[in-house]
Amino acid sequence: MTLIHWQPWQEIDSVRRQMDRLFDDFGPLREAIKLSEPTWTPAIELSSNDTEFVLRVQLPGIDAKDVDVQVGRNAIVLSGEHPSEQQAKENGYLHSEFRYGKFQRVISLPASVQNDQVKADFKDGVLTLFLPRVQAVKPSVVKVNLTGAEINSALPE
Repeated sequence: MTLIHWQPWQEIDSVRRQMDRLFDDFGPLREAIKLSEPTWTPAIELSSNDTEFVLRVQLPGIDAKDVDVQVGRNAIVLSGEHPSEQQAKENGYLHSEFRYGKFQRVISLPASVQNDQVKADFKDGVLTLFLPRVQAVKPSVVKVNLTGAEINSALPE
């Protein structure tokens, strides 16, 4: 029986080289199709009760016209842009921690919603979506009366 020594560092190095090649191959493709990556992601808060989900999204400084909301049965796609403001630099210095640029976020929902009955509210930089749940068909139980019924106990051939 031949004994082979396991060399975990060699395997990790091999995986690292493969990942490097993967990202090197993906880089030119990204440039070719000119993907515009989102520069930031808005914070969310998702709560639920028996009848609906309530999704709150922080979008400070963004107008409602700059937000695109698409609601599917099991997910929501939020995208838009917070345009940068042209500010005059006094004495050649500007320090800003504001988030500018494009954003996109896909939020998976834990259950299906009635996407044609969604209500929205946008106030003070907070988008609130009211997403009614799909009402599941409740299983009904039917009692079968076996008295007076002919029961065939013969097995099929």
